Amino acid sequence: MSTQFLERSHHPFDLLFRNLFEAGTKFTPAGEAKQQYPINIFEDDTGLTFELACTGIPKEAIEVKLEGDMITFNYDKEKTPESPNRNYIHRGIAKRSFNLGYKVGTKYDLKKARANFNDGLLIVTILFADEAKPKVLKIN
Repeated sequence: MSTQFLERSHHPFDLLFRNLFEAGTKFTPAGEAKQQYPINIFEDDTGLTFELACTGIPKEAIEVKLEGDMITFNYDKEKTPESPNRNYIHRGIAKRSFNLGYKVGTKYDLKKARANFNDGLLIVTILFADEAKPKVLKIN
């Protein structure tokens, strides 16, 4: 008897309904919710890499700013107007404005950052700082 109750109380749908009717919560329709811009951030042997999807956005309209220990990606849709002669049948490619900022740890050297734009993908690579690279000690 008690085992069935415990399994049921932890079911994801129970949590959904419990949170849905909880006092003080606000429901935001998906169309109105702020969507995060598509970005991948990963670390490999060389350092930190940001991959930002910029389909249909000219690379000249994207600003990558390095300031202190911050990296900022910025695109203002209003500054790059589209052709007024277009009558869209379907519009599935989102060319949304974005302003993304990330604090970068001291183990990365922002002075060694480089950016490439290829096939609608902005790739920014930040190499490890020399002090953060692994060192092998010789045993005497």
